[in-house]
Amino acid sequence: MEGREYQSRGYLREPFRLFHLRDTGVEEMDYHYHEFHKAVFFLSGSAGYLIEGRSYFLQPGDVLLVARHLIHRPVIDPSRPYERVVLYLDPGLLDAALPGEESLDLCFRLARERRFALMRPGGEDRRALEDSLRQLEEALREPGAFGGELLARACLFRLLVQLGRLALRDTTDQREGVSRFDPKIAQALDYINGNLDADLSVERLAGLCYTSKYHFMRRFRALTGYSVHQYVTEKRLLAAAGLLRRGVPAQEAGLRCGFQDYSSFQRAFKRQFGATPRQLRGSGP
Repeated sequence: MEGREYQSRGYLREPFRLFHLRDTGVEEMDYHYHEFHKAVFFLSGSAGYLIEGRSYFLQPGDVLLVARHLIHRPVIDPSRPYERVVLYLDPGLLDAALPGEESLDLCFRLARERRFALMRPGGEDRRALEDSLRQLEEALREPGAFGGELLARACLFRLLVQLGRLALRDTTDQREGVSRFDPKIAQALDYINGNLDADLSVERLAGLCYTSKYHFMRRFRALTGYSVHQYVTEKRLLAAAGLLRRGVPAQEAGLRCGFQDYSSFQRAFKRQFGATPRQLRGSGP
């Protein structure tokens, strides 16, 4: 496998974390992904985000929903103060909060399904989200107070319900100037993520997009920041890790994610996660 230009970043050892950040001179960040969901509430500055080949242009009040394992990076103007509230969320917390058909990860699931991560609430919706964020921040300032953890979770769940309801009726993706993408590269990305066990060679993908191999390779790297091979391998490994955590046998997980040779799967997996597939499966719940 080629040298990776992106990796898992950030740590989450609790069900969720909230950061209110304001800084200047933010260093350029490489492409990366998280093992958890991330929501970015953009407050001020000059910033954009690149997520899975799509560019987003942020305005104050925007909410960016980055589901786990989506490869992304921010693009920040370092000369201007950049203020945002960032929320890290363990998907397990959201699954357990509302067992059954409803789940508090609805906004992240819709963002992933729609291949569109930005919401631009206005008016009452924006004010309601800002109020919920403020209440959550206040609750987290008193962790040792009576009912502090319960109150913080209640504020979090309220915020997520609001985001879910907003996502159900949001039409931000229909607005001009909100984002930019190449339809052919978007088609290739959709095909890759929906067919990890298929032939995902450059030749095959370029053919599906009716473009030459070399033009496709150049365009893919220009818009996503990584090669086709890097992207495919990373997505296959992340999907295999998910299967292993659900108890799927190691060899079957590799096959289902497009690795025909278990030895090469094992080597790539250990290089990526620091453990063999069987070790990861054995450490699962």
